[in-house]
Amino acid sequence: MRFGQQLRTSLIKDWYYYYIDYDGLKESLSKSGEGDATTTDRSRPPKHGAWTEADEQRFVRELEQELDKVHTFQQVKSQEIVRRIKASEKEVNDVIARAEQHNDDEPSEEDFMLLEEDLSDIIADVHDLAKFTQLNYTGFQKIIKKHDKQTQWHLKPVFAARLRAKPFFKDNYDAFIVKLSKLYDLVRTRGNPTKGDAAAGGGQQNFVRQTTKYWVHPDNITELKLIILKHLPVLVFNASKEFDPKDSAISSIYYDNTDTWELYTGRLKKTEGAEAIRLRWYGGMENDTIFVERKTHREDWTGEKSVKARFALKEKNVNAFLSGKMTVDQVFDKMRKEGKKGEKEIADLEQLAREIQYRVITRKLVPVTRSFYNRTAFQLPGDARVRISLDTELTMTREDNLDGRKRTGDNWRRMDIGIDYPFSQLPPEDVERFPYAVLEVKLQTQAGQEPPQWIRELTASHLVEAVPKFSKFIHGTATLNPSRIHLLPFWMPQMDVDIRKPISHRFGIERPGQSADISTSGPYDDDTDDEHDNLPLPSNDASDTEDLRRLREARDAMEQHDMQQQRDYGNGNTTRPGGPNELDIEERIAARPLPQPDDDYPLYDSDDEDDALDEARRVGGWHYRRKLLEHYASAAGARAWAALKAARPVPHATAMPEGNGNGGAAATLGVPKYSGEVRRFKAPKGKRIHVPVRVEPKVYFAAERTFLSWLEFSIILSSIAATLLNFGDAIALTSAWAFTLLACASLFYSMGLYLWRVDKIRNRRAVRYHDKYGPTALCVGLLAAVAVSFGLRLGKGGWDGGLKG
Repeated sequence: MRFGQQLRTSLIKDWYYYYIDYDGLKESLSKSGEGDATTTDRSRPPKHGAWTEADEQRFVRELEQELDKVHTFQQVKSQEIVRRIKASEKEVNDVIARAEQHNDDEPSEEDFMLLEEDLSDIIADVHDLAKFTQLNYTGFQKIIKKHDKQTQWHLKPVFAARLRAKPFFKDNYDAFIVKLSKLYDLVRTRGNPTKGDAAAGGGQQNFVRQTTKYWVHPDNITELKLIILKHLPVLVFNASKEFDPKDSAISSIYYDNTDTWELYTGRLKKTEGAEAIRLRWYGGMENDTIFVERKTHREDWTGEKSVKARFALKEKNVNAFLSGKMTVDQVFDKMRKEGKKGEKEIADLEQLAREIQYRVITRKLVPVTRSFYNRTAFQLPGDARVRISLDTELTMTREDNLDGRKRTGDNWRRMDIGIDYPFSQLPPEDVERFPYAVLEVKLQTQAGQEPPQWIRELTASHLVEAVPKFSKFIHGTATLNPSRIHLLPFWMPQMDVDIRKPISHRFGIERPGQSADISTSGPYDDDTDDEHDNLPLPSNDASDTEDLRRLREARDAMEQHDMQQQRDYGNGNTTRPGGPNELDIEERIAARPLPQPDDDYPLYDSDDEDDALDEARRVGGWHYRRKLLEHYASAAGARAWAALKAARPVPHATAMPEGNGNGGAAATLGVPKYSGEVRRFKAPKGKRIHVPVRVEPKVYFAAERTFLSWLEFSIILSSIAATLLNFGDAIALTSAWAFTLLACASLFYSMGLYLWRVDKIRNRRAVRYHDKYGPTALCVGLLAAVAVSFGLRLGKGGWDGGLKG
């Protein structure tokens, strides 16, 4: 969908005249050579089609007028929302005070319903203003890009300064969200909000903890927050303190060995006992309390859960502790004297500190990556069954001293940056600004209990894109060290895919009593010029109603189509409903036909050596030379086999044009294609993409049982051969040889297959483990051996003739 059409279908009718006049500015660009009637010398008109300085002045003046109009309206609406929130806060407090007095003037249920509707209307206003800001900012960026492309006059760097002078797009709505969350929670609970410790809820028995991570496009961040706050309040640790944006800032320094990258590799491969060691602080650099944390991964088959443990340390003591100059007893001496914690808890913390200190010193761990983000957490204070966090402005920076640059020096962190996002003072190679926000949903439910309905709708909506096991440490380390990290996480190729999706179902912010005002976010082509956008603009006459009616009819038709597909899918149709709410990338991959048997990775292609060669390189010596020779021999054989296959005369499939695979009403109505089509991802030269594979002990036993089954069958065949030898004639001897050869082939084949499987399981390779041809070949061989025995017997005159002979 081109931006001109996106703007026309997404704008709010009552605010129409305050949006950027995108079509008017486009038309102004086409008036090259006309200049300005007040400044151009009409006696010497310029050549038609040439963009003159007068044209530039005219266009810039029109652009300034549009910017002033949008900025002024945004400021007015923002102040209006502030006043409405203050008025609603006063009304809510009055109603709550009346409810606490328990007299005749006690508020009724209708009073709370009216307050809830009023707050819902304010929430819708905040949502609309955020969309208004987003659309207009995109409009200015696009029209400037179009101007620079058509006129060859570079306006972008000049107009960027004017945008900074009127930064309507930089308004942070977090203060609104925090205030609205508190008021909405008061009204929803009828003046009895849930109270308690934010870490509570872990005492319930027989619970299942589930954590899933999602990416959120910046266009959908504010809308997502507003949706969540209607179900969960914003978690504020210090309710008595006024909201400060820097309170939501979280910074973490991750440690690793820059020679082996063992912590990175362990966390990426999810090996049993893999650790991540980091130092974290909340707020600005002036915060004196640093938390030393260790995250330990545990496999499910161990019966244990992955744990995160930490202890607090003063910033002035961090360097001394990590170098071993400060002992663990000295760290906890003050805590033991204060007596605020029990002796057992202090002993556990001391054990943790000793293990981390020993690990850092012996494994030569140094700071490598810093992650920074602003976190908005949603949770009932006394109930941890549903915890949602949204991390925005995620940025990773380098903390190592490699490349001859002393970023941290002898300190435990670099001091040239703080929480001043976007860290413009850093060179490009030192910073990775993640393009999406990260949503983390933690559910702790009873066994067999379904998650809340709104959670299921949220995670299935167009607002999020599931990325299981995403890690800030892994992503930042892999991105910032391209020449040192050769094993990439599986989500890395997905960074080039636009995760925005059109609306799939009626899910979003609605005004009370107006179900039509749903979210209008959706993708459009950022690089497509829209010179051919000729759709009619909204006007003030009766055509407004007609245009709106047509849009609603088109939307309803699309929703009916999606609902019918959902019903068909639920009735056993193997085709998942298409359109915007189709399967996420993991599900689409799982639904694809399996690749060829020689594909080592079903989805990702890699060019680098395998894990065994990398390990042999680290060991060195004759072991590495032998592995290297095997690698070259295997590569030569693969090239020869590829050449033979290429020379084989086989028919080739006809190339088909790309499509989104969605027909019917969705395609007819011009629903934008979802660009995240399933495709084979190619790893960069010299790198591999790691595909996570779960390996439990029962997998090894399953492979062993399969081998023993083959071995048992081989023994049966050899027993048949030994029995045939007792007949003593030539026919029996031939049949015995046939069964003996089949038994030996079965034995050696099963042994080779078992060793291959064990090697791949040990290295966690995502290969085809089931045997596609072995059982068939065995049956064919058995049939051939029996046919030989019968054929020879019948050729000698039947059973009687054979016995007499």
